[in-house]
Order: sequence, then C-alpha cells, then structure tokens
Amino acid sequence: QVQLEESGGGLVQAGDSLRLSCTSSGRTFSSSAVGWFRQAPGKEREFVAAISRFGRISEYQDSVKGRFTISRDTAKNTVYLQMNSLTTEDTAVYYCAVDRQRQYNPRGTVDGYEYWGQGTQVTVSS
Repeated sequence: QVQLEESGGGLVQAGDSLRLSCTSSGRTFSSSAVGWFRQAPGKEREFVAAISRFGRISEYQDSVKGRFTISRDTAKNTVYLQMNSLTTEDTAVYYCAVDRQRQYNPRGTVDGYEYWGQGTQVTVSS
C-alpha cells in the first residue's frame, strides 16, 4: 500500500508564500511522476502541477505559472510545491498523488494519478 502525506498548509494573507511537502516511503513514489492538485469548496478537483520521475520535466496549470514551482528531492523522497504571490483564488485543499504510467512525461490532468494523500488546507485571506 502506497501512502502519501501532504504538509505545509496554513492560513496566510494574499501575497504571501507557502511551501507544501508531499512525502512517501517506498519504490512507487520514487519511480513515479508526482502531481499536486487542489479542490476548493463546491468545485471539482483540479490539476496544479506535476513533476517527472527524476525532476527534469514539470507541468503547470496556467493560473499558477510563474507563481508556483514544483520540485523533488529524491534523497528525501519528497516533492515540494513552492507557492508565491498567493491569492484568495488559491484557497483549497491541496493533494498529491503519483502517476506510475507517465514517469518521464507527467500529465496535466487529474485522471491517471493514484494513491491520493489526505490533503492539506491552504487558506488565503484578502
């Protein structure tokens, strides 16, 4: 059983920054692409960013390009999401998940990802 754990969420003001972490143990995480997603109240879960197995390729949702950066530390088996210039529109529960099929070319969709974590709440106040 693959378990992912998100952390780093919190309550911040618009314009602030946060760094989220997604950690897991085992070979599945280290041999997969990893994605970050978010779900706001009353809305569907949406793709935010993804990174390939060795961190060479990343994908972003258009609304976060230039503000969010995804990275991974293979030694720590951790994927990060650095979020800068946060706005109230970024308020959501953030999740991470793995894509075992597209290790080297991460997809920018919710479909195809599996082993979802429990999520971490990000709240941005105006």
